[in-house]
Amino acid sequence: MSVDLADVLVRARAFAEPFLSGESLDTGENMLAHADAVVAILDTMNSGDDVKAASYLVYACPHLSRPQEVIAKTFGHEFASLAVETTKLVEVQRISRAASSAAQLQDDPRAQTENVRKMLLAFSKDLRVIMLRLASRLQTLRYFASAKIEVPASLAKESLQVFAPLANRLGIWEIKWELEDLSFRFLEPDTYKNIAKLLHEKRVERESNMLVLREKLQSELAAQNIPAYVQGRPKHIYSIVKKMRGKSLDFSQVFDIRAMRVIVPTVADCYEALSWVHSRFVPIASEFDDYIAKPKSNGYQSLHTVVRDEAGRPIEVQIRTQAMHDHAENGVAAHWAYKEAGAKGYVGVSANSDYDAKIAVLRQLLAWEREMSSEALNASDSVVAEKNTSTEVDGAALFDDRIYVLTPNAAIVELPKGATPIDFAYTVHTNLGHRCRGAKADGVMIPLNTPLQNGQTVEVTTVKEGGPSRDWLNTELGFLVSHRARAKVRAWFNAQIAHENIAKGREAVEKLLQREGKTAIKLEDLASDLGFKSAEALFEMVGKDEFSLRTIEVFLRPPEPVMQADEFLLLKKSRVVPPKSQSGVLVVGVDSLLTQLSKCCRPAPPDLICGFVTRGKGVSIHRADCHQFQGLLAKHGERVIEVRWGLQKPGQTLLYPVEVSVEASDRPGLLRDISEVFAKEKMNVVGVQTRSVKGSAWMTFTVEVADASLLKRVMQIVKSVSGVGLVKRN
Repeated sequence: MSVDLADVLVRARAFAEPFLSGESLDTGENMLAHADAVVAILDTMNSGDDVKAASYLVYACPHLSRPQEVIAKTFGHEFASLAVETTKLVEVQRISRAASSAAQLQDDPRAQTENVRKMLLAFSKDLRVIMLRLASRLQTLRYFASAKIEVPASLAKESLQVFAPLANRLGIWEIKWELEDLSFRFLEPDTYKNIAKLLHEKRVERESNMLVLREKLQSELAAQNIPAYVQGRPKHIYSIVKKMRGKSLDFSQVFDIRAMRVIVPTVADCYEALSWVHSRFVPIASEFDDYIAKPKSNGYQSLHTVVRDEAGRPIEVQIRTQAMHDHAENGVAAHWAYKEAGAKGYVGVSANSDYDAKIAVLRQLLAWEREMSSEALNASDSVVAEKNTSTEVDGAALFDDRIYVLTPNAAIVELPKGATPIDFAYTVHTNLGHRCRGAKADGVMIPLNTPLQNGQTVEVTTVKEGGPSRDWLNTELGFLVSHRARAKVRAWFNAQIAHENIAKGREAVEKLLQREGKTAIKLEDLASDLGFKSAEALFEMVGKDEFSLRTIEVFLRPPEPVMQADEFLLLKKSRVVPPKSQSGVLVVGVDSLLTQLSKCCRPAPPDLICGFVTRGKGVSIHRADCHQFQGLLAKHGERVIEVRWGLQKPGQTLLYPVEVSVEASDRPGLLRDISEVFAKEKMNVVGVQTRSVKGSAWMTFTVEVADASLLKRVMQIVKSVSGVGLVKRN
């Protein structure tokens, strides 16, 4: 949705006024008055109407049930995102201050660094959040000052330790100085008053002298054909205190209590003006800095010199162009206004587009975060050294464990230290990681196992289709550092294996159904009847050889018919004869009668057995304790006949298949370990069926034995295998 910026500020205020006019912030300030004041501050920072309008929407967010949707519908998605992201950051900082207050406001550099990191990630989504938060915090401090009420120490410390350095890093000097002075005034009121008193005592005389000096300097520069605007530079109390404490100076030794600023048209004029000032006054050589040739890390440019007047009093003189001055006053805002900054642009980065500007600012923020991390690390090491305790604080683990890099769209991505372009790709999107084949860092091609550096812009080259390389999982090759990225690579390969097993299992099951003439059966129904959640789950188990096709075959075949009463033939007793069947079972009183061992209970000597006469298949032999046989006995007791194990010929050994069920906690190598037990006991395993669900495994082993009494000891050994819970004979 497009928004007309011409009236957006008016509409935003009208939208928010019903919500804000009767509400107050935690500080006690009226919300609408606060938002109006923030807009006024943003106006001095050369901010656009879009940022000013957002200041009203930010404070309206908590009063809306669905702020993202409501604001997007009225003002567009861009305004909604800006307002919601700023609101989230406000809440994070409120929680952080509450935690600091509960911790009795200890100067914990770790907490400060973490706060900065949270701010950093919020800013990366929309840099205008910076302007909103700085203006809002400045207005809060102004409110406390005008209302003459006590400021929460946690808020004053956060302003001095986080917000003022942020403004400094981005070169927004006017905001930085006022934040520092107000915060310091609340934190150290006595020191603030003493310095203010010293400044005030000779203020009239100092200002009178400076007025004469400014007029003289401006006229003399004009006489040298150097058009210049000369103004006095206010000296801020906090900067005076910092200089006094940092250099152990007395107030009278601070050189730049008296200061002037000379603004000229061009860089060449800067050096001409400097030459004239040094020829007109006596320079102090140790107090000269050329920030034009070598700008500060935040982009600040100017010539600084300290000279002595006729009376020997020190005067600080700053010489700069109008563009440098605007940048020094408003930093980021001025930079966005001066797109003609040229090839050097902001801190040596081309400023020919909003994208370049954003990259430059984000890199400043990243550098600031790393500096804070380094300071916090040093502070932690000092604390450990002073305490000299046995418990050490691993500062590196706390502060040097992460890096921040930029996407081509200037979004910040947080990564573990040592992360590679592949880690970066997987963090942005899983599919981007799978298809990653090359990478650039700051426009230069780099190997995929190159550790990335803080602040680099990373661009990934991909293929349309494909997957990761197994080399990426080799820790010695150094392709992956992130545990999350490593897990995504493993998941991809596991998925490929699963697809192969499913295809293999599907083919085997479909061939079995064709052989059995059961192609009309629905695969999903078959899987459900066999206890699987889906047909694919069945195919995967079959493909992994963990579910036997024999089980499906038995399930598909109908149960063997039982002979009806009118078809039952009375059997006459006769003399005992040696068995002629391969089962090794003798039917008492019947010669040469066909017998077969029942598959439901798999009898084997010396089990107690009974016979049941079936239709067309002779006598079915069951164990006396077989549940199925007990049912047959109850319904058709007249069909039960006496049987016993026959005598084997000398040198003859008959083997009988028996089934052993095992329940265990699933783990790699479980099937192998159990199979080794049977192998060591010289028992031939002729069939295995396995099934694993949610970490539990069920296995059925079919083994051949000559004597079932030996099986009990082997089952005890199986039970001792790691993970095995229950072992029983079917």
